[in-house]
Amino acid sequence: MPQMNKGGKFIFGKSLIREDLTIQLPAQALTEYNAATEGKVYLFTGSKITGGFCVTRKGLLAPSKLGHILTDNPALHNFQTTEGEFIKYKGRSYCWISISESGVVQLSQHILNFLNLKIGMELLSIRSSDIAFTMGATGPLLERAARYEGEIPLY
Repeated sequence: MPQMNKGGKFIFGKSLIREDLTIQLPAQALTEYNAATEGKVYLFTGSKITGGFCVTRKGLLAPSKLGHILTDNPALHNFQTTEGEFIKYKGRSYCWISISESGVVQLSQHILNFLNLKIGMELLSIRSSDIAFTMGATGPLLERAARYEGEIPLY
């Protein structure tokens, strides 16, 4: 789906946190970020306003200006931490989880609790940067999406 308003953030769609704690990430986000190509993605805490989490992969994060996140945390860089175990670093928290070829991620109750998410929530998938996209849980963008008269695909 395009921007909800001129100059606004681009919205890929919404994803439901299912009973089995899986989330299907929107197809367009998966394609744009090649998110499923490495079999693992990094999640990191979203902004205070939008909440939720951001999604990226090693191939995007490592060579970027934020690559120091991985070089300063070699266990995270090499996927040596436990899957879904958050590491605090410079004001945000980071973990890695597996992603299926079709773009499904399996969360855990620990991840939900850590990110203040619940089963049944719809997360708004937002283009954040060329490094990551956001799965937002709260804030003005979600309120605007709820009032949007066009169709926002649900995954």
